[in-house]
Amino acid sequence: MKSVSVKRRFWKKLALPAAACASALAMAAPALPQGQNQQGLGQAPTIKAEVNLVNLFATVRDKNKRVITDLKQDDFKIFEDGHEEKISFFSKEMTMPITMGLLLDTSGSEQNMLGAIQGAGSRFLRRVLRKGDEAMIMSFDSDVDLLSDFTDDRGILDRAINKARINIPGGGTIAGNPGPIGSGNITGTALYDAVYLACGEKLNGEAGRKAIVIVTDAQDEGSKVRLEEAIEAAQRTDTVIHILLVADPRFGGNGGVARKMTDETGGRVIYVNSEKKLEEAFDQISEELRSQYTLGYYPTNKARDGKFRKIRLDVDKDLKALTRRGYYAPRG
Repeated sequence: MKSVSVKRRFWKKLALPAAACASALAMAAPALPQGQNQQGLGQAPTIKAEVNLVNLFATVRDKNKRVITDLKQDDFKIFEDGHEEKISFFSKEMTMPITMGLLLDTSGSEQNMLGAIQGAGSRFLRRVLRKGDEAMIMSFDSDVDLLSDFTDDRGILDRAINKARINIPGGGTIAGNPGPIGSGNITGTALYDAVYLACGEKLNGEAGRKAIVIVTDAQDEGSKVRLEEAIEAAQRTDTVIHILLVADPRFGGNGGVARKMTDETGGRVIYVNSEKKLEEAFDQISEELRSQYTLGYYPTNKARDGKFRKIRLDVDKDLKALTRRGYYAPRG
């Protein structure tokens, strides 16, 4: 059994088995009765669990990376394991609530950017969160800390972001970052554990649109779970991962890991090399979260075998749709 030990200001000590997320609804999301469409911009669909309805949240961009918001249901085709499926639900989502996690890398490699990350992160949440939305704040280095549980209170979220402190091996202090500093037994950066816990512990009971925005260099050293397990936790809870790749040249970044996490869950990587780029990256993620399409289908394959099924969402050849690449069928 795989277990993840985490230090948390508000959580109890936690041990999660690798299969803990399997109990989450693989396809829990907003749903309407079969055959009913909703294409209005100002309508918020009823949210309920439909174990036989597969939902996709998609962002569409053109070749110039501009977000496209005027497509219709007929512009999309969905394929599951190569078989075309009938689209039973479609809407342009601008009002459905978002449940979001902002995850901040507080390992030593981010010490020169933490101040900028905190400021930009607070402004991002103020721009993106609307009535009905909630967010939580987590930081991760050798441990994972929950700095704020889900709330819509901007003041609480701002204070939580400002609690983040750099944790480095060997102790000492960092200018501009007073507070807890790592001891000599620091083992690394628990990126995979943070994603695993955010999805399996916090987001698995949420419905509707779910997203994690991670500010990190995507280097992982010391996680108890593997990259594949972290991605599976996101897939099982239908959580989109976006990564702002902030890498100090002295330490480097792992673009491959970042791309794998985002590609498999329907998000994307934005490379950040300056405070200005950081602001622009948060703006782009904000735009995507507020410019999504929701599509649902009842899979032809009715087997409840727990297996992973690949999804492909096609649009016009000059457009690109970002969505998750698959889901796990329910068991039993």
